[in-house]
Amino acid sequence: MITVAVVEDDARIRRTVQEVLAKAKDCRCVAAFSNGSTAAEELPALKPDVILMDINLPDISGVECVAQISPQLPKSEIIMLTVFQDPDTIFQALAAGAHGYLVKPVMPSKLLEAIREIRNGGVPMSPSIARNVIDYFRRAGSAQAAPESAVATPLSEVDPEKNDSVLGPREQQVVEALVEGYSYKEIAGKLDISIWTVATYVRRIYEKLHVCSRREIIAKVSIKK
Repeated sequence: MITVAVVEDDARIRRTVQEVLAKAKDCRCVAAFSNGSTAAEELPALKPDVILMDINLPDISGVECVAQISPQLPKSEIIMLTVFQDPDTIFQALAAGAHGYLVKPVMPSKLLEAIREIRNGGVPMSPSIARNVIDYFRRAGSAQAAPESAVATPLSEVDPEKNDSVLGPREQQVVEALVEGYSYKEIAGKLDISIWTVATYVRRIYEKLHVCSRREIIAKVSIKK
């Protein structure tokens, strides 16, 4: 049986997903949450095989929830199940640790197909999301005529400093932009780098500062000031 947890604030959608899972012979819903904070607290102990995660939650966002739980649940697969399909949100979710991305509404058969696919090593995505991702990599692949800084940078090359507890100059710029409220897309434009490189910087910043969200970064910066 594939154990599944649902994080969805809309009670009607949450019940519908639970009913779909209950009718499936190979899936079992082990928990359903209406907010991200409770989910972040309880999911690590449940260790579900698959987590269906909404983004627009009433407390912390689904992206922040994914960033908190993914390091604690390396064997759990996370599928974003949301209405948001702008490139910035997509890459924030994937950078935080999501493995799939489906746009609501999703037919029951497609939802179950995605759950099975991700357990078999696949990356389920709605067609519109897959197109966004493909378009991004096409642009990155044609960056021969673009400045080197616009190409996605491997994690190992992001910070040349050997001391992993110290933020490099570029990382400090990203932190400042995050504190000022810029989106990933806006930061990419501001620093003349790709959105994927921004996501890589943010992941490294999270590791160095021991935080899991933009809000925690702002709190740390405020404390230091």
